[in-house]
Amino acid sequence: MPRPDKTGIAKSTHRGITADVENDAPQFPDTESVTGLLSAGIFSRALPALYRISTLATAEPDAEAAQNSLSAIVEVLGAQGGVLLLINPESGRLELEAQYALPQPKDQISFEVGQGLAGWSALHAQPVLVSDITIEPRYRALRDHTLCQMVAPLLVDERVLGVIAIDHDQIGGFNGDDLQILTCLADETARVLRRLWLLEQLQGKAKQLESLITIGQSLVGKLESQELFDSLTRDACQMLAGHSCALYLHDNAHDTVRCVALHSPMATPRPEGEMATDACLVGVTVHTCRQTEFADIQSAEFRSLADLPNDPNLHSVLITPLIYEDDVLGVLAVFSGRVQRFDNDAKRLSAGLANLGAVALENARLYSRVFRSEETLRKNEQLTTLGLLAAEIAHEIRNPLTVLKLLHGGLGLDFPPDDPRRTDMRVIGEKLDQLEAIVMRVLHFGKSPSSNLHSRWSMVDIINDTLVLVRLKLAQAKIKLHFEAPGVSPLVEGHKGQLQQVLLNLLLNSTQAMPDGGNITLALRTGTSGEVTSTFLDVSDTGTGIPASISNRIFDSFLSGRPDGTGLGLAIAKRVLLSHHGDIKLVSTGPEGTTLRVTLPLAH
Repeated sequence: MPRPDKTGIAKSTHRGITADVENDAPQFPDTESVTGLLSAGIFSRALPALYRISTLATAEPDAEAAQNSLSAIVEVLGAQGGVLLLINPESGRLELEAQYALPQPKDQISFEVGQGLAGWSALHAQPVLVSDITIEPRYRALRDHTLCQMVAPLLVDERVLGVIAIDHDQIGGFNGDDLQILTCLADETARVLRRLWLLEQLQGKAKQLESLITIGQSLVGKLESQELFDSLTRDACQMLAGHSCALYLHDNAHDTVRCVALHSPMATPRPEGEMATDACLVGVTVHTCRQTEFADIQSAEFRSLADLPNDPNLHSVLITPLIYEDDVLGVLAVFSGRVQRFDNDAKRLSAGLANLGAVALENARLYSRVFRSEETLRKNEQLTTLGLLAAEIAHEIRNPLTVLKLLHGGLGLDFPPDDPRRTDMRVIGEKLDQLEAIVMRVLHFGKSPSSNLHSRWSMVDIINDTLVLVRLKLAQAKIKLHFEAPGVSPLVEGHKGQLQQVLLNLLLNSTQAMPDGGNITLALRTGTSGEVTSTFLDVSDTGTGIPASISNRIFDSFLSGRPDGTGLGLAIAKRVLLSHHGDIKLVSTGPEGTTLRVTLPLAH
């Protein structure tokens, strides 16, 4: 007497395979294994297909292995159609891997585990035979003329990889022996597919390891920072099959991150500027020093984060820290174009790339420091040589300069107060004194400046006297100078000649930046710099601007943007102003012109 199972369907068993009972109700096998229960007669039927499937295990991994296995099974069992479905580990659905005489498009065939006969077989890990599908409510049609269907799970180590379902166009077209054969061949197909997958994975890992070694050698050899950043993001995107890849550097002192490279096929602009780590998605990885992943960054809670690229095609992201000696140098973010979970292989590969990137980045930084040290040593050597040469020149200049001072003083020229030549004679006398001071300062290098350094001077007077010196030069160069003196002139303490030399250098630099003429504007004001009340003098021109490659190093010695420049003018101006407890900095530069700002503390 057949006994009902929990579904209410009658069952009776024979050698582990169900036999038809009254009313042709669908029958299901027991849960025990049936692989070794083939009788001699059944085995002889299954042998050709079993041989064809087994030989696939010795071949190279091939996308046609599943199709060849299914074809062999369909042919030996005389089926009219069939499918081989595999469980997608990401979606958990049964998806089509191979088909035989199936009219539907491949992308329209999938089952939830538990749905239809195929889903039932996958859920319970049991084969099933339905002699008449017209009375089976859970049957899902894949072909129009199917009347009989049987399904067997693909089992390896008690794990279901998928199912094989084959169809017959006649009621009762398959029997218990056929289900035995299908189950046996399905077991062999599962083992073959697993072996081919493992071999394919091993070959893939070998290629990844080879690529990782090649990339590592390439990265360590890159000493230019931006080239290293671009190469790392490009290689990571290719190896991990990502849609895009970004590299963020971490500033530990300010706890900020900055996107320095973004590899994207859509040429997506990368996020600009320094971003607070706490307000960024990558901040989690920076603070925990661990890999993190997010399933879908297009959801609402991620939209306000400034560090994410503006690309609606990006969904899942794997973020890996670049760690060197317990210090997080930055993070590597790999974005996918679909919602997915990154497997352990992808995480290990990303970690390996990040470790190589961290070593390469630290190597590039060390090289940069060594290069700067060597450059500093070369400059020091140049300065030493220049100092000796300057001392010799100063010694030779001192004697004729003394003669000039004596002759000038002995001329006895006395012009009326309203005669411009009176001012010229005064300026000539001051310049002779300044030249003598410069010569003596070179000869007595290292001694304290003269008491004249602490004299009190009007900034307006210093500016006006300097403009007298360059008025002819500006007129010849077709340059208009604009200076509106404030109502009350700020007073500073310092060496008038040195401060004039600073302003003179700035004016001459502006003149050389405008070979076809232009405008120079001087703006003098008083304000607060930190806790010190200071005077600020902005020198602006309408020249061509400073090249971007040297704009952050214009105050270095021997650095010049002109072939005939010495690279000393701004460096000397910087040292003079620092000795006066002031400073000079670049405010702006570009095709519209350049502005430099001189800062000096007001006299007490």
